[in-house]
Amino acid sequence: MRILIVKLGSIGDIVHTLPALAAVRRALPRAEISWVVERRSAEILRDNPFVDRLIEIDTKALRRWPVSGETLLAPRQQLRRLRASAFDLALDFQGLLKSAFITRLSGASHCYGFAREHLREPASRFLLTKTFPVLPRAHVIRKNLSLASAALGIHVPEDASEFEFPLSVSRECEREADRAARAAGGRFAILNPGGGWPTKLWSAERFGALADKLWRSFQLRSLVTFGPGEQELAETVVRHSQEGGAQIVSLSLKGYVALARRASVYVGGDTGPTHLAIAAGAPVVGLFGPTEWWRNGSPRNEDIYVDRQDISCRVDCHRRACSQWVCMDIEVERVLLAVEERLKRVVQPQHLEIIQA
Repeated sequence: MRILIVKLGSIGDIVHTLPALAAVRRALPRAEISWVVERRSAEILRDNPFVDRLIEIDTKALRRWPVSGETLLAPRQQLRRLRASAFDLALDFQGLLKSAFITRLSGASHCYGFAREHLREPASRFLLTKTFPVLPRAHVIRKNLSLASAALGIHVPEDASEFEFPLSVSRECEREADRAARAAGGRFAILNPGGGWPTKLWSAERFGALADKLWRSFQLRSLVTFGPGEQELAETVVRHSQEGGAQIVSLSLKGYVALARRASVYVGGDTGPTHLAIAAGAPVVGLFGPTEWWRNGSPRNEDIYVDRQDISCRVDCHRRACSQWVCMDIEVERVLLAVEERLKRVVQPQHLEIIQA
């Protein structure tokens, strides 16, 4: 059986689909599984032995203006590669018009996705041959597992402790993480102040104050991680750490995954590095504002989230800009108490499937 997974990005979206990939591979070990992904998000899937074929595309190239033969050449080549395989079925885990369009262009005889009420862009339903409902208020990982189960008739794990996150991490990435861990003195916290939306950000000043409290209370040094365009934000965190308990660390994407496996605790908002930390099995404290922990956060009961439930605009917000901007106004002491509680909780077995590349 030839199966195509369509999940274009972002990194967090891809991480949330990895347990579905693992479930399909476990249930159908002889299946040929391809995955179509945006080139800018493809690194996390490269060299993954659970994926037989990675198809990298650039959907932005299709929207560039003015349109010319040169701007259309690369997308055409990508689409030809997509259609080169006779897929038996395609699974659209994204729920967007562009993902449904790519699913249909794949030439698969069966194009499956979520029921209309569970699609991010409901109009994409008309490009799918069959859709399946999911339970309301389902975590996005469970939502993806549900689609895989319904479309393929396979068993999928129900307990979060059984979720697998297959990732390929090279020995060089492991050494990269070892160097960063040694520089921190062995025991450390990861603080990630970045986020895709401004409304998801906890203040850099508070992250700096938290780093000092983590050092004083638990003798944990803080490694401040950052993504593209976020170095200045990370430097602001370090400047506001009065006791020198914080230091910036710059790692490759998979070096970061290897580092997260070694962390005593991770603190960050709803962003790709947080989802990677969850996949890596790091003890997580999530800071959530305009998005919901029950949907995007950790599926593990032992992980903790801190949010503002005392404000009327907190429910189903998802705003990328806001005149109020109070949902991330969270006191440092609340976060410190959450870290203390997370450190006390029993560590569950990790199900990050690390494959040495």
